[in-house]
Amino acid sequence: MKQQPFEAAQFYHVFNRGNNKENIFKTKDNYSYFLNLVKKYLLSICDIYSYCLLPNHFHFIIRIKDFKELPANFTSGKTKLHQPFSNLFNAYTKAINKKHQRTGSLFQEHLKRIKITNEEYLHHLIVYVNTNSTHHAISNFKEYKYVSYQSLISEKTSLLKRAEVLNLFKDVENFKYVLNVKKLNIEALNEYLLE
Repeated sequence: MKQQPFEAAQFYHVFNRGNNKENIFKTKDNYSYFLNLVKKYLLSICDIYSYCLLPNHFHFIIRIKDFKELPANFTSGKTKLHQPFSNLFNAYTKAINKKHQRTGSLFQEHLKRIKITNEEYLHHLIVYVNTNSTHHAISNFKEYKYVSYQSLISEKTSLLKRAEVLNLFKDVENFKYVLNVKKLNIEALNEYLLE
């Protein structure tokens, strides 16, 4: 199935996994390195609302910036909006291949993306992504280091769109409450993902 191009001012759920379900994060340092590459390659074109990095896959909820906020090479059409993602995955793959003496593709063929078209779906996805480590029995999401949850509830400076996320849940206390009691309708989310 051909992926639709990214569009300015749109929300997306972006995700991918390791080729043949291989781990893409092999050491603790790999997680930090990947997040640094995200900062380097993606923040000029999109805002990040939530993320979760698991050993063999990742999830991000992003919003592509408004057209007028994009760098000139994107607004002029010289560069397509998917290019920073390609640059990120190529840089990461090269580093992992070099460090771990491996060759070939690290990720499955193409980055998966689903356009988020309504606030209810966005709300469900934020809960899903921030609790994803618990769904995979890796770690309780409140303690897992490679998820956006702690940044979203913190008062420390963050590159995440914290205020916007918390506003979707009214405030930080309600955000914690919703995630703690897992008031997530999994069936509704699966309907969106299978459409």
